[in-house]
Amino acid sequence: MRRKPVGQSTLALALACGKALALRLNWTKQTKTQDGFSMHKSDLIAAVAETADLTKDKADLVVSSILEQITNALSRDDVVSLVGFGSFSQRKRAARTGRSPKTGETIQIPASVSVGFKPGKGLKDAVNS
Repeated sequence: MRRKPVGQSTLALALACGKALALRLNWTKQTKTQDGFSMHKSDLIAAVAETADLTKDKADLVVSSILEQITNALSRDDVVSLVGFGSFSQRKRAARTGRSPKTGETIQIPASVSVGFKPGKGLKDAVNS
């Protein structure tokens, strides 16, 4: 029998709970922002703990493992696709010239890599309903 790499079983557990979690994100601590409320990592951990019937320490391990696995995959230039939720991928920006708003002089802006997210149909439907 082939062993799974560390982290995959935790990721599988979290993804199995994902649909229920997406439907029942009721967190108690809410932070008011200009546009509404925001959810922080601690709020997500509490919601995972409640939904999956885990302790907060185990839920923290699950959430941290998922974030670590996504980060590791993106650093290898892999695409992370979570069906129904969305896809994370690297987005490369070419070097270009720009203008300094302070002085108006032309400056060289170096090439960079950022992370892009494309929402899936399930997430779009949930947000728009």
